[in-house]
Amino acid sequence: METFEIDGRPVGPGEPTFVIAEAGSNHNGDLETAKQLIDVAVEAGADAVKFQTFRAEEMYVEDSGEVEYLDDQRSIYDIIESMEMPHEWIPELHDYCVEQDIYFLSTPFDERSAELLSEYVPAWKVASYTSSHHPFLRTLAQSDKPLIMSTGAHELDEVRESVEVIEGAGAAGLALLQCVAAYPTPIEEINVRFVETLADEFGVPVGLSDHTLDPVTAPAAAVALGANVIEKHITLDKSMEGPDHQFALEPDQLAEMVAAIRDTEAALGTGEKFVLDVESELHDKARRAVHAVEDIAAGDEITADNVKVLRPGERDAGLHPKFYDELLGKTAARDISQSAGLQWNDVETQGS
Repeated sequence: METFEIDGRPVGPGEPTFVIAEAGSNHNGDLETAKQLIDVAVEAGADAVKFQTFRAEEMYVEDSGEVEYLDDQRSIYDIIESMEMPHEWIPELHDYCVEQDIYFLSTPFDERSAELLSEYVPAWKVASYTSSHHPFLRTLAQSDKPLIMSTGAHELDEVRESVEVIEGAGAAGLALLQCVAAYPTPIEEINVRFVETLADEFGVPVGLSDHTLDPVTAPAAAVALGANVIEKHITLDKSMEGPDHQFALEPDQLAEMVAAIRDTEAALGTGEKFVLDVESELHDKARRAVHAVEDIAAGDEITADNVKVLRPGERDAGLHPKFYDELLGKTAARDISQSAGLQWNDVETQGS
């Protein structure tokens, strides 16, 4: 599978999951709130914090009507317009992220936004609804930055077409994220297994942009299935005004998610099987071996009554249980005390 780097940070198989804390528009137009969201992402251990850079006039037709899921009487155009992030914030937020040692990202929704962001972001995050905007994808892919693209509200064939455009334009790297365009997404609809499908189909790093309310289940499941990138919305408080707060994670939930991701990575291990150092005591004391259960005199027959397959504890372990049947019927070559582990030199072998 292909891998790529985000400003020197490898993204792909064998690397720690790249965790994006999606601040989005949850700054509510306040710069200090935006900085507090960065602080939250840093404190939780996320790799990047991401905002959104757009203008309503570049996203929706002006007479766009309402969107039911937002439960807002304003037109979607007016709602989007109210969520715009001032362009002059971009360098200040970038510098604040640099000070905090976290990557600054912001999703561009149009060419002008991409131009403004270009010198400040190390990668492009492509929103689901932009992922079939081929001319825009081509523009982003022709830069020297990798793309992380969500795939919500699109069919697999549409994703395939977009990947062809991006790769044909010579993108510096590409990651594809499973995403469901529902806010929030019911847990039974998140379809984490599509992460595996994306990896099998395209051979690029994959991940999950998750809008479920649970901070752990879908992200941890995705990592277990091979996700290399996890993205999740964050907020200072779910009760704040704005369309994206209710389904976002509060600070303690974000920390819980990052911890669950890192624990999942640790639990997955290497895929190899060997005796670990942490198993050494019980490897020696609890693995069964052949032991005498009574004193056996030299010349006595080894039988099922005087030897059994038992755990040795502090005693030196006897022969492996696979030799038990072979030992039965043999003659003791010397005295064997009760509880001793039988060795081959304790019995007479043919020709001895």
